[in-house]
Amino acid sequence: MKKLKSIIQYECMTSFKYIWMFYAIQYLSVGFISIGIGLVLGNFDDIGTNFLEINTLIYVGILGVLGFHDDFKMLIQNGFTRKYIFIATISMFCFISGTMAFIDTVVANMLHYINSGYLSLYSSLYGYENIFMNWLWLFLLYVAFCSLLYLVILVINKVGKVISIYLGVIFGGIILLVVALFRYVFTAEVISDILKLFMEVMGFMANGTINYIFPVLTLLVFVTILAVGSYTIIRRTELG
Repeated sequence: MKKLKSIIQYECMTSFKYIWMFYAIQYLSVGFISIGIGLVLGNFDDIGTNFLEINTLIYVGILGVLGFHDDFKMLIQNGFTRKYIFIATISMFCFISGTMAFIDTVVANMLHYINSGYLSLYSSLYGYENIFMNWLWLFLLYVAFCSLLYLVILVINKVGKVISIYLGVIFGGIILLVVALFRYVFTAEVISDILKLFMEVMGFMANGTINYIFPVLTLLVFVTILAVGSYTIIRRTELG
């Protein structure tokens, strides 16, 4: 357990400084762009931005990819088991996602207070009424995105680039098949039922109310599936 604690601390503390670097760059960029546009237009009345969380999604996605390449070889060579490496990686994803979800939630609500027209990812769907669910939903969304790209990079490493390209083509074909089914095969009633189920999974109930638990449970199930898949692959991953 001491080794597990040390690797978790290493992963989390190493990533901590990059969180603040990310936000410093993001807010400075937004500030400079807003000032520049305002000076060009001659006023700052309608200057602003929305959905800053998309930048965070891109950032955590990069972390999901680097979560394997940067540390796996170093840690495995220093005697850490694949199980410990996996737990430490997921712990890092949770630490980063939880911290950034908290910052994004606070900033979104502050920006909404200053400018009622500001929209965040969560508020555009569920409003600003529940701050805790806002944080929890963002946290799970960020973890899911990290875990998804982590799983993708593990698969690529395991099967190789050529097979990965074939898998990508097959995946693209499946998407086209699904689109074709919706367009040419499924009846309007079937499509309506599928959309209704999707909306309810997202928390939008048929009676017009919002269930804040359903989207959280959906993301939790998605994260669990991705984590199980990642652990299954990393157990059989060798040094390249």
